[in-house]
Amino acid sequence: MKVPVLQVKGLKKYFPVLSGLFRKHVGDIKAVDGIDFTIHSGKVLGMVGESGSGKSTAARTAIRLIEPTEGESLFEGESLFLLPPSQMKRLRKDIQIVFQDPYASLNPRKSIRENMGDALLFHGVVETRDEQTECVAQTLRQVGLSPDVMSRYPHEFSGGQQQRICIGRAIALRPKLVVCDEAVSALDVSIQAQILNLLSELKEQLNLSYLFISHDLSVIRHISDDIVVLYRGKIVESKSTEALFEDPSDQYTKTLLSAIPRLQPRRKRMT
Repeated sequence: MKVPVLQVKGLKKYFPVLSGLFRKHVGDIKAVDGIDFTIHSGKVLGMVGESGSGKSTAARTAIRLIEPTEGESLFEGESLFLLPPSQMKRLRKDIQIVFQDPYASLNPRKSIRENMGDALLFHGVVETRDEQTECVAQTLRQVGLSPDVMSRYPHEFSGGQQQRICIGRAIALRPKLVVCDEAVSALDVSIQAQILNLLSELKEQLNLSYLFISHDLSVIRHISDDIVVLYRGKIVESKSTEALFEDPSDQYTKTLLSAIPRLQPRRKRMT
């Protein structure tokens, strides 16, 4: 059986609560409290929950942008939490992330060529500036932008275009896993659909796997193969997308589903 791209077991992330003059440890905020999930090659796992449920913390801890409190995260069978920094650098290009706010993700002092191309040189994907420029141009075409824009700066683009640039920066390294952390929630609905379609196309073209985080189940449904529902740092339901929408078993999931706008407003909602 093929090894999953990412397998997370018993993941916990607690943030200490300190009090008093001597900053005594008086408790913990259990942002992520013992969760398990698996992402297979070429598949999309949707992670959904309300704000504060621990979605972003879970994702960032799983790929070791945040150090875990406890648990295990295996990337293609290799434990991320046991690797020294030199080995983590090797895997960074294989695990990329697209953040919620595209403008904040881009360096405003650097051109699009530099924003997208610096990592290519850093990770040795290209060796010369000419190769860097050629790779950035190709990637811009893949995300629906003209190569002519690479000399421009982030503030010259709309939010949707900025997010396309962020997606391009991620896929330029030819990763195996892309974490989309509320990647469309800051965009207009029409632009959301365009970005979701782009992500789906890139998944097929490049055989990508996604961990797609959102608070919106209607967005998650459009792109995900499987869904995990988080509530207060715990997974309360884990099913295929079709099964979850047809037969949700947890009351919290039913509440999230009932919040989705209906085409027929008078139709009885799920309770």
